[in-house]
Amino acid sequence: MAGGRATTLVVQKYGGTSVGDAERIKRVAGRIAATAARGTSVVVVVSAMGHATDELIALARQVAREPFDRELDHLLATGEQVSASLTAMALIDQGCPSVSLTAGQAGIRTTGLYSRARIADINPERMRREIDAGRVPIVTGFQGVTDGQDVTTLGRGGSDTSAVALAAALRADRCEIYTDVEGIYTADPRVVPNARKMEEVSYEEMLELAQLGARVMHPRAVELGEVYDVPILVRSSFSDAPGTLIHRIENVEVRKNVRGIAHDTDVAKIRIQGVPDRPGVAAAIFAPLAQAGISVDTIVQNTSLDGKTDISFTVSQTDQDRAIEMVKRIVPQIGAERLDHSDGLAKVSIVGTGMQSAPGYAARMFETLSVAGVNIDMITTSDIRITCIIGSDSVSIAVNALHAAFELDRE
Repeated sequence: MAGGRATTLVVQKYGGTSVGDAERIKRVAGRIAATAARGTSVVVVVSAMGHATDELIALARQVAREPFDRELDHLLATGEQVSASLTAMALIDQGCPSVSLTAGQAGIRTTGLYSRARIADINPERMRREIDAGRVPIVTGFQGVTDGQDVTTLGRGGSDTSAVALAAALRADRCEIYTDVEGIYTADPRVVPNARKMEEVSYEEMLELAQLGARVMHPRAVELGEVYDVPILVRSSFSDAPGTLIHRIENVEVRKNVRGIAHDTDVAKIRIQGVPDRPGVAAAIFAPLAQAGISVDTIVQNTSLDGKTDISFTVSQTDQDRAIEMVKRIVPQIGAERLDHSDGLAKVSIVGTGMQSAPGYAARMFETLSVAGVNIDMITTSDIRITCIIGSDSVSIAVNALHAAFELDRE
């Protein structure tokens, strides 16, 4: 029992597909009611229904060429409010007392960066009152309010982040993420038909998998889970399959060396050639990109030759055009010779905490890709993962070859 409470407390989050229409909302309400009937206290976080967020963005762009950030966040927040109200109605109709709460009413305070806000603090007092009164709070995900009471949204994966943050603030026993897949797999089952669902995965491994392209969980939510030691159970809202538990795994002896294969096709490469090899040049390139909110991933700098070097890095394809325009202005400022860029790339990664204590995994990965006829453009590593940048047309071949080479279809 967490925090000395007499009953178990769980936070359940339901994604857009889980609450995509009225029938699905009623099914979700049935699952919530069944959990409450077992004597478990429940707090629920919901996303907007189906494609509601995309539809609201499209509507905003019909009335304004560049929708004002503050008003856009206020508009997008209504999607989750619809889901929360309907879910609460369905629960009440099924005989389970419930109340819908906006994120502000639930005490979620955020920074003031519209569309990319961060959770600054959570006051769980209102939610605790509702729980003590026997009601199930249904909280809008993906959003919060600033100190000035302006509504902000949290960006991609925001509802996952809301759920884990609420679980931490409430000292919940676990956070359950309900989605349209049955858990975390050793690779994307749409690419690798014999990918295996994992029973458990460590925070470290899940964070790497999420950052490298696994879309089931957002990295921010996993980070929060690790910091506050919140176990996260990922499972399907459409079946009773047990799911995958993301938690702290202390016994390194039972860890497998490679746990999963991740891939991401949203990759573009920018290369600056003939860069003067002197202190401060890298900062002159990457500081402006960071200030513009452009995330840089893989960075490779070649060995200096005659005082000149080449610097290559990757960004998402959605940020490619902005990044190129910024770097074009930087190139003459730093005295570099030229700039080129390419898209049609992808990254494929092997991930596993056991890799840090055993040699040979990079060699096996490179040999496997070579035998499969996959050319490697760039390489980057950490203690628990190795990432190769390859052509996007080789992703399926690469992921299947690596999955087989590391025998991930076996327990």
